[in-house]
Amino acid sequence: MVNLIGTYECKVDAKGRLMVPSALKKQLAPLIQKGFVLKRAVFQPCLELYPMEQWDEMMQKINKLNRFKKKNNDFIRRFTAGVKTVEVDANGRLLIPKDLVGFAGIEKEIVLSSAINIIEIWDKEKYENAIEAASDDFADLAEEVMGNDDFDGIS
Repeated sequence: MVNLIGTYECKVDAKGRLMVPSALKKQLAPLIQKGFVLKRAVFQPCLELYPMEQWDEMMQKINKLNRFKKKNNDFIRRFTAGVKTVEVDANGRLLIPKDLVGFAGIEKEIVLSSAINIIEIWDKEKYENAIEAASDDFADLAEEVMGNDDFDGIS
């Protein structure tokens, strides 16, 4: 299982390339050979970068859905819309395709934020707004999600 750590600020050039920060590149080193999948996020105006192994696990789950149910087909179509395979090049850069740059509203400054086993790629301003908007009710959310008496592991 991959457990990525950190939030990193960097810039995207006019072609949509970003230099993967060295601390993140070290964490991704064992995964770089297999490549990555880049997709639109479901709930936020950002992108999600899946290491290929994580993507394959997700696809195994999704492949179990009954495709003779319209909702399942609709979900699969929407979930995989705009999905691209991407690689970190020899110079440590990652190319974000133009359509995904547009979806996420990426300008020049971005944030790469670890989300356990994937990396979220945000326009910096949108990321800061999302963090600010979520801060007001984070205590309530934490209690609801993690405060379950049956939850085992975090105190």
